[in-house]
Amino acid sequence: MRVLTGIQPSGKLHIGNYFGAIKQIIALQEDEENELFAFIANYHALSGGANLDELKQNTLEVAVDYLSLGLNPKKTIFWVQSDVKEVLELYWILSRYTPMGLLERAHSYKDKIAKGISPSHALFSYPVLMAADILLYDSEVVPVGKDQKQHLEMTRDIAIKFNNEHGETFVIPIEKIEDEVAVVPGIDGAKMSKSYKNTIEIFYDTQKQLQKRCNKIVTDSTPLGEPLEWEGNNVFELLKLFSTKDEVEELKKDYKSGNFGHGHFKKLLTQKIWDYFEEAREKREYYLNNINEVKEILNEGAKRARAIASKKMEEVREKVGIF
Repeated sequence: MRVLTGIQPSGKLHIGNYFGAIKQIIALQEDEENELFAFIANYHALSGGANLDELKQNTLEVAVDYLSLGLNPKKTIFWVQSDVKEVLELYWILSRYTPMGLLERAHSYKDKIAKGISPSHALFSYPVLMAADILLYDSEVVPVGKDQKQHLEMTRDIAIKFNNEHGETFVIPIEKIEDEVAVVPGIDGAKMSKSYKNTIEIFYDTQKQLQKRCNKIVTDSTPLGEPLEWEGNNVFELLKLFSTKDEVEELKKDYKSGNFGHGHFKKLLTQKIWDYFEEAREKREYYLNNINEVKEILNEGAKRARAIASKKMEEVREKVGIF
């Protein structure tokens, strides 16, 4: 099974990134029958929300973080999107097979505009570039969050339209969504996203910084001593990600007991997050001190990805009449 995932270098990695895609890729590495592809989507970062003055540095930091969290470059082809230029060529060709109405129905575009992100062609055509990312490598499965499901559907529509006109060319991919983490809530209860500035980062310098961020999670005003609702509770939804099934059941009882306030659960969440990523923090320190090794890994990954991409583009060019 060929699996592909990408992540934008638009700032510090957060918990939503980890549970939405990174954790799945790392788990899939254990099955030798899987072919895994992971890329840093720096072209996508140009579409809005990223600090472009820091894009180069953010790209390297994302690479460091991926490796620290367990991505194994011997098992996963790992590269920077812009190092394989064929993706832009395919993006333009696929634009020919993308109806305007398809893009106009994109929920993500509407949501980002509503959140104040400046509308642009890059933001509007984001799903076409995403389709190129996926189809260029004959990806069969794409781990995504629930909010990206529509983009996968659009990729399938574009691929089917191309295949219908030119014969079987692209593999029709499917999404892989973990139901329990389909949408990871941010501190305000909306989907955790750097664009919304509501994230909890994976790596903080100190546990005190992490605690300060967790303290900002929005909760209701139930006074101390009264039972708390765990359903729809932002802190509880995050605690579930770091807890076993038995621990989740105990948490529900604690919420209903009236013996604990929101502050208790925020402190518990902080400790769970800090402990969960302890090993990753140690690895991260190593890679930050050996950044040339990181660059070598990315360069080697780009060579491997380019070999596949160039072969696919030869086929596409031939079918659409491009010399």
